[in-house]
Amino acid sequence: MNHTDFIPRPDGLFDQFFKNILQYVASKTPSASPAWTHIPVTDRQAINNSYAEWYNAYSLTLVPHAPQLTREKNRVRLEAERSLRAFINRFLRWPPVTDLDRDNMGIRNWDTIPTEQPAPTTIPEIEVDTSVIRLLSMRMRDFGASTWGRPEHVHAIELAWGITDARPADAANLPHLETASANPIVLEFHDEERGSRVFFAARWLNNTMHHGPWSDLESAVIP
Repeated sequence: MNHTDFIPRPDGLFDQFFKNILQYVASKTPSASPAWTHIPVTDRQAINNSYAEWYNAYSLTLVPHAPQLTREKNRVRLEAERSLRAFINRFLRWPPVTDLDRDNMGIRNWDTIPTEQPAPTTIPEIEVDTSVIRLLSMRMRDFGASTWGRPEHVHAIELAWGITDARPADAANLPHLETASANPIVLEFHDEERGSRVFFAARWLNNTMHHGPWSDLESAVIP
């Protein structure tokens, strides 16, 4: 992601950030008050497994090691970031999670909006920049708009994406989810993923997670 990303870049800080989120989510299990019952058990297990895979690879680089272990750690970190972003964007951006909860987890809060916005009704247009290797940079606007960015009464952009061999039936079949309050959304990939085709679709969100319709599925090849 870009330099304003809320996820720390140093591996040690990333490990602390990831672990802190997991511990905080664990404290909000159904036995807590108030409980976060909106996160399925399978998703809790999956994000914990993602952290375990990351820590296993990371811990091997904390002592003298072969260069292959660093490359493997970097590969696993990218996958762990993808899983963590999707988990945050699906479950931690919206009520019952509060601004204070996000502050405690180190997740940047969006600007406070005093009144509820209407649900979006328009569809985003997506422009993809493939000029940098291993990166897809995407910006959105309403179809027909003269400038890039969110339209009025829209609080955020939601992008579903995935690397698949065949065109998915719809956006619901895409495994990854990114949410941002401003352009661009930048996706980062491994060297071995270059040449693969990424399918994606976008929609607008208001400040209470009510969304508009998905755009058509589009695709781009990873440069």
